Amino acid sequence: MRAALDPATIVLFVLAATLAVVAYLKDPGLPWIGAHNGFSMLWIVLPRLIPAMLLAGLLQVLVPQETVARYFGRESGLRAIVIAALAGVLTPGGPMVSVPFMVALANSGMALPPLVAYMTSWSLFGIQRIIAWEAPLMGWHFVVVRVVSSLVFPVLAGWLIAVFYSD
Repeated sequence: MRAALDPATIVLFVLAATLAVVAYLKDPGLPWIGAHNGFSMLWIVLPRLIPAMLLAGLLQVLVPQETVARYFGRESGLRAIVIAALAGVLTPGGPMVSVPFMVALANSGMALPPLVAYMTSWSLFGIQRIIAWEAPLMGWHFVVVRVVSSLVFPVLAGWLIAVFYSD
């Protein structure tokens, strides 16, 4: 588990403080309006975030680490990369679902190449995004051309990690 004040958290605090100062200089009431708007979004995110974190924690205790390490560990190879890429396509929801799931897998022994393939695949081919946004707005022809032209990237990303990076 990471410390609460890791570099990413510090950068976010600095950015928020900087924007609050800019907003204050524009109009002293704007920082409070911005804070209110931001905290109101918390009520949209929190109901999704809590069960996602519970699912991630439950996955860590229910899926034996030996199983994850055997099928997706350091010696798992191309098969694990391909399976992880397929899992990324099938994972529903936004980052509040996929990232805690990925953290649970990493904590259970999944190696970096399949993790990268999973996240790359989820990012490129999230089925819920394709159905809800891309197909209705851009059409199925666009979706098919984009997906077919991108199919190799999750596996390639995982393979490149396996070849050039040792964790």
